[in-house]
Amino acid sequence: MFQFKELKKNLNKNTSGLTSLKMALVGDTATQFLATAIRGMGVERGYDIDLFEAEYNQVERQFMDPTSDMYQFDAEFIVVFQSTHKLGEHHSILSQEQQPLLAEERLQFVTSICTNPALTGKKVVYFNYPEIEDTVFGSYANKVESSFTFQVRKLNYELMRLSQQFPNLFICDIAGLQNKLGRNIMFAANIYTSTEMVLSMDALPYVASRVMDIVSALKGQFKKCLILDLDNTIWGGVIGDDGLEGIQLGHGLGIGKAFTEFQMWVKKLKQRGIIICVASKNNAETAKEPFEKHPDMVLKLEDIAVFQANWETKVDNIRTIQQILNIGFDSMVFLDDNPFERNMVRDNIPGIIVPELPEDPAEYLEYLYSLNLFETASYSNLDKDRTKQYQVEAQRVSLSKSFTNEADFLKSLSMVSVVSGFTKFNIPRVAQLSQRSNQFNLRTVRYTDADIEALANDPSVIDLSFTLEDKFGDNGLIAVVIMKPINKDTLFVDTWFMSCRVLKRGMENFTLNTMVEKAKSTGYKKIIGEYLPTSKNKMVENHYICLGFTKIENSATAQFEINIVTYQPRECYIETKTI
Repeated sequence: MFQFKELKKNLNKNTSGLTSLKMALVGDTATQFLATAIRGMGVERGYDIDLFEAEYNQVERQFMDPTSDMYQFDAEFIVVFQSTHKLGEHHSILSQEQQPLLAEERLQFVTSICTNPALTGKKVVYFNYPEIEDTVFGSYANKVESSFTFQVRKLNYELMRLSQQFPNLFICDIAGLQNKLGRNIMFAANIYTSTEMVLSMDALPYVASRVMDIVSALKGQFKKCLILDLDNTIWGGVIGDDGLEGIQLGHGLGIGKAFTEFQMWVKKLKQRGIIICVASKNNAETAKEPFEKHPDMVLKLEDIAVFQANWETKVDNIRTIQQILNIGFDSMVFLDDNPFERNMVRDNIPGIIVPELPEDPAEYLEYLYSLNLFETASYSNLDKDRTKQYQVEAQRVSLSKSFTNEADFLKSLSMVSVVSGFTKFNIPRVAQLSQRSNQFNLRTVRYTDADIEALANDPSVIDLSFTLEDKFGDNGLIAVVIMKPINKDTLFVDTWFMSCRVLKRGMENFTLNTMVEKAKSTGYKKIIGEYLPTSKNKMVENHYICLGFTKIENSATAQFEINIVTYQPRECYIETKTI
């Protein structure tokens, strides 16, 4: 983790090539150093943060006054830090009858933030409450509802419930951070008494990192794939030398327990939707044997999306995995116990995250927990099927090689797509895709569930979602289009993104055909699309031209138009499925 002084130095760097981001920070204690740490961590994550910092202890005023500086600043993200210390001060002056209502009082305020119409479209990052064990009741505090301990724990639990209710509320878990680091690191009493700063200098980089984890995830920057070495990484020993019975795994005492619990963590990541792959220097048959035969293996072959075990370099195998998955290297994490292999991958694959695993496998998990590598801004039940989808994709690739004619291959897939608007059933997935899609994303606009719900309820907006299913399986929801009227004759493509898993199957043509059909049925004559370049979406730079659009000259951005009156449907081999 960075030190505060390193983050402060980042503010002197040239930020001209970074992504601009507006953020507001409001707190009931001193936040100047926290503001510096967040901005410095933003530079590390590729953001030039324009940050408004409210005056000391002005949280309620900033939110309740519609003319406040915070509203005038109009930030995309609002970070709210209401400290446990100030909460404790308030608790101490309440009567015994009022003390059991402390948590409810604070929750009502947070609810008022989330339901404020002036904050529609804003993302609120709210710090939860690290505990202060005041020992007024000792352990008996867990039985006394009016105790401060009871109220803080209730408040943290109900904040999680509240974040489920309001899609624009994201909890920054600094209480969990204190559980990891310890209160003596998070809080320095001598600094607090002289500065009103409740976070120590040592804690600031960790807290700033957690804030930027949430922001980065909401901006589409997060890890999708975990690539694993095998020998001495997911089991102890070398399978080629020690044999099946010689490797170390198991639930009993000893180092095998550490590897088994590590595999349990990986299994939970897979169930959450992280793609698990293997890159190992080994014979494939030998490498697969523990997955198939060892009684203590938690991970099975069906948990692995891509299994690369051969005598190629780790770099080459990771590149092969990337080509199969069609995701960016910056979406990948590689774990290997060998420092040489780690350095080789770091030096040759820019963007990939390669943690410096401890020498002792017993420390793997605690170290990896501290990195918070797999922060996310969304989750749906469909995520658990992601490994199966990539395994099925490998079957499609294998089949395609048996055809000499692409059209014949596409016809053989028997593809069907369900086209619908945004509904209460697909809104979470639409929002998730908007946050995850980077490569096939024409304008890279990110949406929360609340944003998508508002678009669905706007009668002027044409909202389209597409699924894709073929004889190998169902890919689920894979494409989204949002079109807004410019005038009575023209629609503007506000959003068009698609999962890269379905490229080269004619989905682009099918989507455009559907867009034109929908536009015609509502009386429009023209569609205008726009391409806004990012560091990741160059693959769609010529998307509109390839689909027959004409470039609009003298436009401030890359815009393209198509006349839908004379439009001829493009060839594709996908049928529309009605439900």
